[in-house]
Amino acid sequence: MHVLTIFAHPNHKSFCYAVLEQFTKGLTDAGHTNEIVDLYAIDFDPVLRDWDGPSWMDENVPQDILDRAHLKQELINSARGPLQRFLMKRWIGDKDDRGIIRALRAERRPKDVLEQQDKVARAQALVFISPVWFVGFPAILKGWFERVFTLGFAFGLSDAGWHGDVAGRVPLLKHEKALVINTTIFNEHTYTQGFGDAMKRLIDDWSLRYPGIKTVDHEFFYAVNGADDETRRRYLERAYALGRSFASSSRAAA
Repeated sequence: MHVLTIFAHPNHKSFCYAVLEQFTKGLTDAGHTNEIVDLYAIDFDPVLRDWDGPSWMDENVPQDILDRAHLKQELINSARGPLQRFLMKRWIGDKDDRGIIRALRAERRPKDVLEQQDKVARAQALVFISPVWFVGFPAILKGWFERVFTLGFAFGLSDAGWHGDVAGRVPLLKHEKALVINTTIFNEHTYTQGFGDAMKRLIDDWSLRYPGIKTVDHEFFYAVNGADDETRRRYLERAYALGRSFASSSRAAA
């Protein structure tokens, strides 16, 4: 199995990085391949900006919503100065609104996002390894989702979805499995009192299952900062085992 692991911790001497190493070792020993995207190491930009707009466009948008967007005029207004407005008008030419969307998506989606989407598309399974910060992913990983799991790539929208019905979200991902591994500051009791369920609802259900991933598992390594050596050793053994049994656990859960 080809696995894509997204890692989000700034320190390669951290316990979280040791988890990544042991998990990867387990995958390798089981005969899998693991492509690692180290978000801090590649200095991934997590901020959704204006130039991400084409990633969130869909030429199949309902006509009433498209009409209200005033797309041509908005593009012209976004141009800075007379020369830029002239060039924008020339680029628009005789394209209709849906033609503009097709052209924007073909020509102007950010290259760093396309590179990440290509990695996701090649993978059979996805893994996310990070600490828990403010009961969620680090900002760099949250931003990765916002920029990479875009409309038309991770999900689509039916007419009902475009008009606000959450059931109108159409899953597009075909991965067999996703695994989330989080290291935490606080203990297991803290997460069994609601924090863990909140994270699983937002991450496992909304970000992963809803776009179509068949099986999602979530593993917490609790209170690693205050853990004794024996507890840390058991956590690392567990990380290795998660990699070593990755495919079998996926089949069992399917």
